[in-house]
Amino acid sequence: MPSSTAAVVVLSDEERDQLERWTRRRTSAQALALRARIVLLAAEGLKNTEIAERLGVSRPPVTKWRNRFVEHRLDGLSDVPRPGRPRTIGDEKVEEVIVKTLETTPKDATHWSTRLMATEVGLSREAVGRIWRAFGLQPHRTEAWKLSRDPQFVEKVRDVVGLYLDPPERAVVLCVDEKSQIQALDRTAPILPMLPGTPQRATHDYKRSGTSSLYAALDLTTGKVIGALHARHRAIEFKRFLQTIEHAVPAGLDVHVVLDNSSTHKTPAIQRWLAAHPRFVLHFTPTSSSWLNLVERWFAQLTTKKLQRGAHRSVRDLNADIRAWIETWNDDPKPYVWTKTADQILTSIARYCERINVSRH
Repeated sequence: MPSSTAAVVVLSDEERDQLERWTRRRTSAQALALRARIVLLAAEGLKNTEIAERLGVSRPPVTKWRNRFVEHRLDGLSDVPRPGRPRTIGDEKVEEVIVKTLETTPKDATHWSTRLMATEVGLSREAVGRIWRAFGLQPHRTEAWKLSRDPQFVEKVRDVVGLYLDPPERAVVLCVDEKSQIQALDRTAPILPMLPGTPQRATHDYKRSGTSSLYAALDLTTGKVIGALHARHRAIEFKRFLQTIEHAVPAGLDVHVVLDNSSTHKTPAIQRWLAAHPRFVLHFTPTSSSWLNLVERWFAQLTTKKLQRGAHRSVRDLNADIRAWIETWNDDPKPYVWTKTADQILTSIARYCERINVSRH
């Protein structure tokens, strides 16, 4: 049987300097930076399981790169060459492409394209594309992000996630929110059906026929949804929805409600209603953290599967379509399963903040 003893890692000063540069430099590929961190922690005497836990990875890659370094030193941290035609582009040229992509912008654009980069470094567009794909670079893409500034962020994350992973007995957990201002839109001309070689086509303009607001409560355990449609989304409508939930949930069960910090959820009228119905317990998500409320995932499915490409000539038609979709969903509900612990979420956010700070400095 192979020995389970981890290989001993001893670094020279030059090797330690190079590994630390790979972990700090934001132009390094994330895979290479991770391998460098594994070796540095191994050199501190940590076991493979301890390294895996600290870096948030599984044990096999830790063992792999530790052994590769012991056998091949720094060269062993690079990916093993694949069979095929020998490389014609040297490491210096690859590094030039990566550095320019991450640290500069073209004179006449906000980001690089393969054509602009190819002209800049003297390579073909295809070569630039291969380098970008190898290092996971996508200059044409951008994503939105926002970090919550809620002073109780950690406490609220632990509260909500704890509720998801270990729901209380003799209670129902409901994820509640409202999708407001859903527009009843109809195209100015009939939607043309899909044909072989031609996608479905619709006019770019549309006619508005009013709006509707959907209140929804997603049952964490069963996946079923309690829904109610209203013309507006004020505290009075939210109170009516709480009454709907009160009638729908069997007596004798506590009702734990996950919801956001909307002002309509905290008015004196709502506080009085909650005081009169003590089985309701509210769990607020942090500000700017709608991703923590599972009903948002259900709203996303409603949007992509029904609303986004639908056409409704009136609010009545829109409401009928939404009610029918909820009924169909509840005939075969699919509960969403939360898997990450609060510690994993907070650690991931901390790593992301660290990367942001490194890139800014």
